[in-house]
Amino acid sequence: MNVIVRPVMSEKAVRLMEAENVLTLIVNQKSNKNQIKKAVEELFNVKVLKVRTLITTKNEKKAYIKLSPENNALDVGAELGMI
Repeated sequence: MNVIVRPVMSEKAVRLMEAENVLTLIVNQKSNKNQIKKAVEELFNVKVLKVRTLITTKNEKKAYIKLSPENNALDVGAELGMI
């Protein structure tokens, strides 16, 4: 099962990366917070502090992933081609 579907590319997502060191991703609806955390840590080689999820009106699962201070969300966003 692919956990990460795609990054969210919006002004709010970029603002969260800059201000709060948070990545915003669309993830598989069947994945749980532990699976999302593990997938992000392995894929981007970062330390995840917290994962928050919600189901959007488009019936997609969105995850807000808070990274530890030693990892920069902007660097990961650049890797994903978000900025």
